[in-house]
Amino acid sequence: MPSVSGSAPAPGKLPFVVWVLAAGTFLMGTTEFVIAGLLPEMAGDLGVSVSHAGLLITAFAIGMIIGGPTMAMATLRLPQRQTLVRALATFALGHVVAAVSGSFTVVLIARVVTALATGAFWAVGFVIVTAAAGPANSTRAVGVMMGGLTLANVVGVPIGSFAGQITGWRGPFWVLAVLAALAAAFVGRFIPTTEQRTEVSVRAEVRALRQGRLWLALTAAVLIMGGVLATYTYITPLLTDRAGIPEGAVPLVLIAFGAGALGGTAVGGRLGDRRPMATTITAAAATAVLLFLLIPLSTSPAAAVALVFLMSLAGFTVNPIVTSLAVRFAGDAPTLTSALTTSAYNTGIAAGSAIAGTALSSSLGLTGPALVGAVSAALTLLPLAALAVLGTSHTTRVVAQRTTASHTRDDESVPAPAQH
Repeated sequence: MPSVSGSAPAPGKLPFVVWVLAAGTFLMGTTEFVIAGLLPEMAGDLGVSVSHAGLLITAFAIGMIIGGPTMAMATLRLPQRQTLVRALATFALGHVVAAVSGSFTVVLIARVVTALATGAFWAVGFVIVTAAAGPANSTRAVGVMMGGLTLANVVGVPIGSFAGQITGWRGPFWVLAVLAALAAAFVGRFIPTTEQRTEVSVRAEVRALRQGRLWLALTAAVLIMGGVLATYTYITPLLTDRAGIPEGAVPLVLIAFGAGALGGTAVGGRLGDRRPMATTITAAAATAVLLFLLIPLSTSPAAAVALVFLMSLAGFTVNPIVTSLAVRFAGDAPTLTSALTTSAYNTGIAAGSAIAGTALSSSLGLTGPALVGAVSAALTLLPLAALAVLGTSHTTRVVAQRTTASHTRDDESVPAPAQH
């Protein structure tokens, strides 16, 4: 049976649990974003306007921002496997309730509950993959898990939207519910029970928030995600009305964005363990430059497509690194911190999209969101530069776990790898 914290995997090979949790992240990423492609049909079926149905997206984001940290603390004393199984089961149940309901209010509540389950899954999942991979591969493991979310945008969302056109919007909800239930059974069967060390407590989790470097990493997460998603949210009118790309070809450009994001996540995961600050600063600077270039060059279809791909590639390189750093800075109490990184990304998405919408309605017009994104990406350099000055290396301990299958403990101090 694969072990979360048992024998180390072969050099360069990630533990089995990392890939299992990446698959769970794929499901949850799909449900977060597939709604956008189903909104018109859902609005008509539930008897509300499309703008009102948009609350289903807002409710999920708010549930992630608030619910992630809340659920992380609520499940702190539970064995980690039990938390993952319950989160997946709740996720499945939320989709069943939404699929059988004809009430917009009930569907809205189900979305919030689903967001809470997603927040709990991600918070615990990031801690598990970081501990399982070990200090030398922690950023790569986080990158793989986050890659499940990015892959959801590239594969899961388009397939879900297409399926919704054939079966109705309830079809994808049923499929996600079944897959989540299967994932819960798989996790319960193949991931051994783990127990947190007794000294890991709510007080220790809150005390970890006193780390100044932690807040610098979270600030960087908010700014870089806000910058990229501020532009992405309103990329369609830029592509059609300014670049002259036909509406039918826009999904292909969005796939290019997703492919860039997937590549960036992989690059960040690979380089982040060896040179975290050099990689993040270079990637953030490149993101800002690419977004600025999108303003004058977006009149060319070829240039617009290339810049959309490159800005997602550069922007998403930062994500796994700052997530891994935040968990590392928390030392022995990373669960709340892990949840806060998820909240940080969703805060960036919400704030960046809102500011970009205002810019779109201003005299800046179609280039407003790109300008907002460029400024936000440039501001990311401030917390990253401060982290570079303060340094990221220090001796900490990975959260110890005990597998009931082998009854072994792993509570030795593990030095963090030297960073440059």
